[in-house]
Amino acid sequence: MSPGTLIHVGEQKSEKTAVHLIEYSQNTIREIVIQSMEQCLESNSSQQVTWIEVYGLHDISVIEELGKIFEIHPLVLEDILNANQRPKFEEYENQNFVILKNLKYKEEFKSIESEQISIVTGHNYVIAFHETKNDLFEPVHQRLMNSKLRIRKRGADYLAYALMDTIVDHYFIVLEMLGEQLEEMKSKIMEQMDQKDLKSIFELKKCFTAARKAIWPLKDIVSKILDEEYPLVSEPTLLYFRDLRDHIHQIIDSLDSYRESATNVIDTYLSVMSMKMNEVMKVLTIAATIFMPLTFIVGIYGMNFKYMPELDWRWGYFVVLGLMSALIFIMVIYFKRKKWF
Repeated sequence: MSPGTLIHVGEQKSEKTAVHLIEYSQNTIREIVIQSMEQCLESNSSQQVTWIEVYGLHDISVIEELGKIFEIHPLVLEDILNANQRPKFEEYENQNFVILKNLKYKEEFKSIESEQISIVTGHNYVIAFHETKNDLFEPVHQRLMNSKLRIRKRGADYLAYALMDTIVDHYFIVLEMLGEQLEEMKSKIMEQMDQKDLKSIFELKKCFTAARKAIWPLKDIVSKILDEEYPLVSEPTLLYFRDLRDHIHQIIDSLDSYRESATNVIDTYLSVMSMKMNEVMKVLTIAATIFMPLTFIVGIYGMNFKYMPELDWRWGYFVVLGLMSALIFIMVIYFKRKKWF
């Protein structure tokens, strides 16, 4: 198919596509559930900031109609519908486009679930596309309800920053949950750890890798916004993006630290298992060494030759038993002095 062809790529995670709209200024705010795309057209013509959230990407007609109303580039619409995109930032005529990944930690499955969030920012509007119906941006919604807060006085670029910041803040929650799991594994390794726990550590390490893969590109995205000049990003908002970049660096550093700790836990577990195996082998080796001369003596007198002087000796049996006992005693004393056990 030609570039810009609209087709949904990914799992259908929402039964029905829903569109919510919030229109606000410093003194007024209005929130509606969109029933017809013409309502978006009316909001787009106003001088207020418009925030549109689209839940569910499988209904291509809704995405296509929004694209026509807000003049979104076909390549952007194509990327929005492809839920397997890598996080990125691109500038188009009169619009900025960013793709992020929202992460959820499924503790029962020991896995990371990723949801693509696409954000289109214009002069006075922000459109966020979700794969599922969720309350990820509920903190931003609550802040908008308070007319005294900064967000009501700023433009669409600050709203886009607020949405990105909310996703980054959610990363801290996911990291905290992963860190708790890792600490639990660390405590187990000093007590009693089995193959099931080792599998859990490997799954946890995979979670760290998946999280880093989703978060690492965000560092380049924010750096690109800060290092280059974009008309739709005002100078006052850049200050907040610098703070966002610091948070991203902190998250990446924590992820690297956790991955290294998980590797250390695995190495420690393998070392403990190796030590236990060495102890078992040492005991078996000592036992085999002790019984080796005894087996030699018993083997000699088990050859059934006719002319063996000790066979007719009255005390021969007891002398051999005494010799074998003396050998055991001497070898045990020798091993103890060598501190082999």
